[in-house]
Amino acid sequence: MIYRLTQAAFRDMPFSDGDEQALVDRLRQDGDLTLSLVAEDADRIVGHIAFSPVTISDGGANWYGLGPVSVWPQLHGNGIGSALVRRGIADMRAIGAQGIVLLGSPEYYSRFGFVHDPRLAYPGPPPEYFQCLLLDGPMPQGTVTYAQAFG
Repeated sequence: MIYRLTQAAFRDMPFSDGDEQALVDRLRQDGDLTLSLVAEDADRIVGHIAFSPVTISDGGANWYGLGPVSVWPQLHGNGIGSALVRRGIADMRAIGAQGIVLLGSPEYYSRFGFVHDPRLAYPGPPPEYFQCLLLDGPMPQGTVTYAQAFG
């Protein structure tokens, strides 16, 4: 169900690489799915969010990547994704995460406290789309590498 949900959620996204639906399965198979949350209505799963470990070149520990976040397209705008992000941040804080990074819309993710910080880099996409949320401790500095499943 998560596979089909993610496939539908990213089908018409201009920035999609077309492989997001397999990402959660690869993270799970590799043992890198730190947190996986679903939102349900009375009949089915309506949303999903995943968190996985990242490495930072300066050795900063306990940092995680948020993504993908998936909601059935016909349910966009109902607060499902926002609820998953808020709950995911709270759960990651509860397990001792130092921070979270993501690649996504600054307009959307700034409402949760995510910002672009030039001390953390992710080569490739425009820098402003790579954002972080410091949860505890000092801000690391360096290049971020996602789990192997991200390719």
